[in-house]
Amino acid sequence: MSEGLRRIRIAAALLIDARQRLLLVRKRGTAWFMQPGGKIEPGEEPFDALRRELQEELGLEVPPRAARHCGRFAAPAANEPGFIVEAELFTLPLDSEPKPAAEIAEIAWLEPDTAATLPLAPLTRDHALPLWRSMLTETSR
Repeated sequence: MSEGLRRIRIAAALLIDARQRLLLVRKRGTAWFMQPGGKIEPGEEPFDALRRELQEELGLEVPPRAARHCGRFAAPAANEPGFIVEAELFTLPLDSEPKPAAEIAEIAWLEPDTAATLPLAPLTRDHALPLWRSMLTETSR
């Protein structure tokens, strides 16, 4: 990563439904689709931040043992020039209907066998989609 870029710590989720579709969100006033989630507050654990954000943004209740941590990934921030997002990514099965709330303007579903035609945030394009696709390959074996 380049020197001088400021970092934003976030927790984000690969929310996958029973049809193996991946949920993406677009925040109000932005063009980029990305994983749901948000900033980790000082002193907050990444999973706690994720649970809070998913409740606020999509009305989802996440049981403590439902998520699997996939790792930490970094990419240029989609909506904040000069910033890098450092994301703690989790996978979560989605068994309830998300309802856009707070700053979420739109949700979209990516189908497993379809190329993404939406404008994607760098973190989603470079890390989340390849991770999701590798998970699909593992489950189809």
